Parts: sequence; structure tokens; C-alpha cells
Amino acid sequence: MRFIIIGAGAVGATIGGRLAQNGHEVVLVARGAHAETLRADGLRLSTADGTHVHRLPVATGPAETGALRRDDVLLLAVKTQDAVAALDTWGDAEVAGGGTAAQRLPVFCLQNGVEAERLALRRFARVYGVCVWLPSTFLHPGSVSALCAPLTGILHLGLAAGGADATAREVAGALEASGFGAPVVEDVMRWKYAKLLGNLGNAIQATTGPEPDPAKGALLRRAIREAEAAFGAAGIAYASEAEQSAAREGRVNQPEGVRGGSSWQSLARGTGSIEADYLNGEISLLGRLHGVPTPVNDVLRHAANIFARKGLPPGAMSVGDLTALADEAAARASAGRPDGRPAPPHGPSAPGPR
Repeated sequence: MRFIIIGAGAVGATIGGRLAQNGHEVVLVARGAHAETLRADGLRLSTADGTHVHRLPVATGPAETGALRRDDVLLLAVKTQDAVAALDTWGDAEVAGGGTAAQRLPVFCLQNGVEAERLALRRFARVYGVCVWLPSTFLHPGSVSALCAPLTGILHLGLAAGGADATAREVAGALEASGFGAPVVEDVMRWKYAKLLGNLGNAIQATTGPEPDPAKGALLRRAIREAEAAFGAAGIAYASEAEQSAAREGRVNQPEGVRGGSSWQSLARGTGSIEADYLNGEISLLGRLHGVPTPVNDVLRHAANIFARKGLPPGAMSVGDLTALADEAAARASAGRPDGRPAPPHGPSAPGPR
């Protein structure tokens, strides 16, 4: 089994480095200065048991790997906003013995949110979801840090459409032997929906900074309440806080001083994009489909996107200003319409003037 890490950023490089350290064959897929540094100097991965340099094959695309092998496993670790391009590029790649990657090979989706699996299922025959609990930081090209202990992270995995199979169990075994918890579950999307609730705070952290603040916690709780209402209206099940705590407690202890999460890092690196459309935006989508107001998540998604598109530094906004915007949006929603206009006489779903 060879692991091809499509998107060797903080999460992808950590998983790839740990697998390689345990003797597995790994190819890192990266681009730009990161790819150049990985090729020239190797992957410098810092974990709780020290810093190791892994000199691994590096590719920028399938043309540099040659024909894919029947024993290849694709680990898709790009952000959701980059998933379509990556899935199309790698899905069309030829596999030795006939067929394409989309027809023959398993792809494991390691993104926050729940959209990547749906995108992959449109293209790939064998799609798996992975609920990633892996605090890690892209320090600079070629260098990544993941300092949790005693396990580096927890990776629940299973078939995206539900259930589990021998491939899921084989991959889980490789991950377990490489320093991760990797429970194989029949309902992996249930775990991913649960993690999405916590990820609703990524936009708060990105725009107002990673430092703890009661006002940030209060804003996150408002976003979570909207999400829970939307989940309820949509009939979506999700793992409880007790289940999540039981899976992580004492197994992934995070040291103090770890830098901001994935959205914060996107702004810090100036990537020009952020995953808010697939985190807070997922709640906005569910709300619009099922008639649930989501003004706080609407504001968080919009604010995070402005920061990314304008290249604003993370933490440049005060939590007071962000909360005020959420309050204004909530007031408009409670008046009947998200845009502030009064609701039509027969309820929000009745046709009205546009």
C-alpha cells in the first residue's frame, strides 16, 4: 500500500511524515515554494517525540508519479475550496492495468466540513470520510509542527455513504501503527457533522485572533445554536459532546502556545481563500433549505471571506465589532427577513416582491 498525500500542508504532511516514519511508502503532493523545499531539504516534522526530517518523493501532480498503482491510496488533504480541482486532476489519472483513479482507487477526504465527500462521490467510486482531530501548524515551506501527545491525532474513518470495509480497516491499521487513533466507524459523517459545530468558530478565530475571550465563546455558542436548529430541521444526526470527549480525552493532549487553527493559518499565509463557505456556509445552506434563520453564521462566513479576499491579517477585527454585526443581522432576521425587509403576509416561504 502506497499513500499519496494530495495536499501536504499541516495535516497532510503530518500524516504523511508519520506514516513514512513507520515504514510506509508515501508520496507528498505539494506546490510552489513548499514543494521546492520538500524536494531540496525534505519534510521537517516536529511532533511530541522530537523533530525528524523525512526525505520523501514529492510531486506537483499525477504526471510526476507516472501511472498510479492498484495499491495506491489517495489521501485528499487540500482545503474544501480546492477539492474540485484536485479531484478532477487526480481522478483522471491512469492506473496501471487499466482504468482511472476515480474508477479504481480509494480516496479518503480529510477536510473540515461535510462537502468534500459529496464532491468526491460525484467523481470517485470509492470514497471515505475522515473526521480529523489533529492540531497542527504549517510553520514555513518544508516545516510542519504537530505536538499533541500521547497520540499525534485522532482520525475517525469510514465509507462516506455509510458503513466500513476492509480498505478502511487496513488504512486505519497503518494509521494506528503510526501514532494516530483511527477508529473505524459505520457513521463517519455523523462524526464530521459534530466536528463542524466546533469549526464554526474558525471564522471568529481568523478575524479576531486565537486568544481566548468570553465574548468569542459567546458568539460561537450563538453560531452553534443556529447549527443545531438547522441540523434538527434537516434531520441530521451528529455525535454528542460526550462521545467526542470520550474519544479524545487523555489521548491527544495539546500543549499550550499552539498557534491558530486552519482558517487562521490560511489568512496568516495569505493564501487568498478560506474554508468559511463550507463551515459557517454549510449552516447557512441548511438554514435556507429548511427555513431556519442563521444570521450569525451568515455574518461569520461573510467576514472571513472579506479577510481572505482582501488579504487582511488575521485578528485585525475586534470581537466587539464582529458581535455587533451579528447582532444587527439577528435583528433583521427576527424582523422577518434576512435583508431587513418585512416578511410577506403569508410567511417567509410565500412569494413576495423582489
